[in-house]
Amino acid sequence: MKKITEILADTAYVRTGGSGEELRCAEYIAAQCEAMGLAASMEPFELPMYTVTEVSLTVNGRSIPCKGLYNTGSGRVMGELYYLTNTDACSMAKCRNKIVLVDALGPKRYRDLVAGGALGVITYNGDVNHPHRDIDQREVRELTAEESRIPGVIINAKDAVALAEGGMAEILLSQETAAGCSHNVMVDLPGEAEEMILFSAHYDSTSLSQGAYDNMSGCIAQLYLAEYFAAMPRHYGIRFLWCGAEERGLLGSKAYCAAHDLSKLVLNINLDMLGCIMGKFTAFATCNEKAKHYLECVAAEEGFGLESKFGIRSSDSNSFADQGVPAISFVRYAPATAAPIHNRYDTAAVMSEERLLGDIGFIAAFTRRLVGAKQFPLDREIPPSIREELDAYFRRRS
Repeated sequence: MKKITEILADTAYVRTGGSGEELRCAEYIAAQCEAMGLAASMEPFELPMYTVTEVSLTVNGRSIPCKGLYNTGSGRVMGELYYLTNTDACSMAKCRNKIVLVDALGPKRYRDLVAGGALGVITYNGDVNHPHRDIDQREVRELTAEESRIPGVIINAKDAVALAEGGMAEILLSQETAAGCSHNVMVDLPGEAEEMILFSAHYDSTSLSQGAYDNMSGCIAQLYLAEYFAAMPRHYGIRFLWCGAEERGLLGSKAYCAAHDLSKLVLNINLDMLGCIMGKFTAFATCNEKAKHYLECVAAEEGFGLESKFGIRSSDSNSFADQGVPAISFVRYAPATAAPIHNRYDTAAVMSEERLLGDIGFIAAFTRRLVGAKQFPLDREIPPSIREELDAYFRRRS
């Protein structure tokens, strides 16, 4: 198969969920599998796509560069600008009849602003210390068609700092929604048993990023692992799943869970952000603590540096754990100053071929023990503490 550096070069482009570039990447991954003699299938799933036809933000008579916040309302609103620094009752009460600037915006806060009578909302991303004034495209997820909406825009952090003192603002936003399509890519390696281990890694990126670290690294790891395990006998089968639209809310893994019987899955192994030059290798056991200890034992046997944690991580592993499938998520965490994600700096320049091969080698050694086991050594259990974390992550509880 192709070398790591070649694959990173071939996929050095933005590939947001549902875009033509994302489809191009899915087809590329499938082609790499086919070149290794592994039959790959592409499974489509529907997702919303947004088109902003007009957007502007004016504050105190000055035009501010912005992007429309997907899945918010259309229209023109004018009012006093208010920077919401806290979310207590007193602070929220001041949002009524104002255009509100917020540091972070999820569906709950957006709904609270709508319910509180805000006219519009401004949020921001980027970094005040970066030389560029990039604005990442974002959407407010999980809103139903029936819910009320107010217009929203995104600006760069440098402009947000300048607007924190307030003034008079005007937002103009017009956007349209249509049904789009993304794809999950799959390769099956059957085993002697009906049960199987499912690997997952997402191949999409955010709107500014080439996604070398987050997460072509995990996709490459799966290609290497598929080639490795295809050449050896397996008691348990393995399915490799390259997920679409993870960055838009785990949409690919959620679609997979909705479309497939998960009862024969004994474990999900999720690969998201590996092989960067800097950073420590971490494993999240989103299952019972037995898996955490098992990971530590294998790492000791292999002489591989690993930090193991008991809990969830924000990645596709949560979709499977939420449906009762134990999950382990592998990641090499780099400081944001060395390998930032979701921006223009996530390129092959932050990656190390040697480091990625080392990470793949440990994951292969760990998995080799599992696929060859006569009885699966890890329990199919999601403890109550993990359930609570998942409920909070999926916003079923605060």
